[in-house]
Amino acid sequence: MAKKLPKTDVVIIGVGWAGGIIASELTKKGLSVVGLERGKERVTEDYYMAHDELRYALRYDLMQDLSKETITFRSTEKIRALPMRQYGSFLLGEGLGGAGVHWNGQTFRFLPYDFKIRSMTEERYGKDKIPPEMTIQDWGITYDQLEPYFDKFEKTTGISGEENPLAGKRSNPYPTPPMLHTPSMKMFADAAKNLKLNPYTVPSANLSESYTNPDGISRAACQYCGYCERFGCEYGAKADPVVTVIPVAKKTGKFEIRTHSYVRRILHKGGKATGVMYTDLTTGEEIEQPADIVVSTGYVFNNTRLMLLSKIGKPYDSSSGTGVIGKNYAYQVIKGNAAGFFEDKFNLFAGAGSLGMSLDDFNGDNFDHSDLKFIHGGNIAHTITGQRPIQNNPVPEESPRWGKEFKANSLKYANSVLSVGSQGSSMPFRHHYLDLDPTYKDAFGDPLIRITFDFEEQDRQLARYLSDRCAEIVQEMGGQNIMKLKELGPYEITTYQSTHNTGGVIMGENPGNSAVNNYMQMWDMENLFVVGASAFPHNSGYNPTGTVGALAYRTAEGILEYSKKGGLLV
Repeated sequence: MAKKLPKTDVVIIGVGWAGGIIASELTKKGLSVVGLERGKERVTEDYYMAHDELRYALRYDLMQDLSKETITFRSTEKIRALPMRQYGSFLLGEGLGGAGVHWNGQTFRFLPYDFKIRSMTEERYGKDKIPPEMTIQDWGITYDQLEPYFDKFEKTTGISGEENPLAGKRSNPYPTPPMLHTPSMKMFADAAKNLKLNPYTVPSANLSESYTNPDGISRAACQYCGYCERFGCEYGAKADPVVTVIPVAKKTGKFEIRTHSYVRRILHKGGKATGVMYTDLTTGEEIEQPADIVVSTGYVFNNTRLMLLSKIGKPYDSSSGTGVIGKNYAYQVIKGNAAGFFEDKFNLFAGAGSLGMSLDDFNGDNFDHSDLKFIHGGNIAHTITGQRPIQNNPVPEESPRWGKEFKANSLKYANSVLSVGSQGSSMPFRHHYLDLDPTYKDAFGDPLIRITFDFEEQDRQLARYLSDRCAEIVQEMGGQNIMKLKELGPYEITTYQSTHNTGGVIMGENPGNSAVNNYMQMWDMENLFVVGASAFPHNSGYNPTGTVGALAYRTAEGILEYSKKGGLLV
């Protein structure tokens, strides 16, 4: 029998960006909050002099242990899913701060088009533009409604950036200036302007200058060391929950963090959540934490799996299209890229996770899709994230992959290859979803989450289109022997693409097509809030973190209102 603890006002499941933001906002207003994190404690000192590519980038020191819990994957419903035994397509973070510790820091706002994607697509192109199996829907909120929360997240994190001419309107400029421009970034910007495009500096959570945020948290400027992606930042220059929102919550004295606490069920009775049941991983003891309000702020797979295991909400059924939990799983189309070889040498070792130039001329509905066989698009960018020695060794396509000539080309083209990449959107389809695997279980005997997903013709058309645009920019930059995507093959889970999974507990205008409202409040359980990219009904042509942060601030506002009045907020 589980050990029962005293009740708290709020219990939060997962202490990453969303959990940290909500804990900070609620404790500042006097609510008592318990944060349950299944991983270990983290501090910036953990990363002093730890620029170890083998440990972090290749052996995944900051990631979830797949031998204890993983996901299973199948491309169609006709085949059996198999477990992901080693990391490939995406990386699952674990520990205090979550994936917010090892992210790159690229912090975009989704476009106004994203939030009203179905109605705006039908209005411009007609209903026939949307394939029958594509399950896009409006989000139940507009960009203008969410804009103040984007602004708040950017001020908390000190985002460095400049105006994007093709984005939604801003109420304030970025809190810090854009990052420094490298020679190759200037080449990209000049080439884009020559092609009549609209380049701008990538908005960055790697600080361009020292900054103190509205909560009084001071952080130093980025050192351009090139160790952001898959690494923690020893300087605190890269915004993460551990150096921004979590200290604010802890300072109130109202926030208790329990690490190594693996939440396995949300408890509920009579249509309301009553708390959670978790296992203390240090002792093996099962513990019940009662709470007036429960907030699930885990990663996409964890949020969805917890709803299914706890029997909350109606599971999605692809055959009938009914149900909401597990619906609209989406990913990202990353492979529409191009690279060129140059005679000049560049300093590609120095860099930062968000150092780069990008453009949105081919993102969202910023261009005419009338004669195209896809909707939406993607952000195109040239980024200098720091080419670490083990994972970077580009040679021309016609080069051998081993031997004397390979070695010669490796030396010749080291620091002479520039790439332009696209981050394509991902539309949901009726047969793309998450559910519980009937065969495979975790270390506690609970079913794993199962992904059913593959690239569609929408994705193939989009990838080729974006790759062609990237190649045009590389050519204008002066690149030779340009390599680009020719065809997008089936989705495969063994090669890294992006950790930008979305959907499963999606938001919308009504309980018929969504699990949560625009405050991330469950339609059918008013004191349960589920926050994260699991709420996205589709994935945009951007990194998701900025939008997750904005939704978390809005959720915190909603929880405070609910704590006073109760009832559905929408």
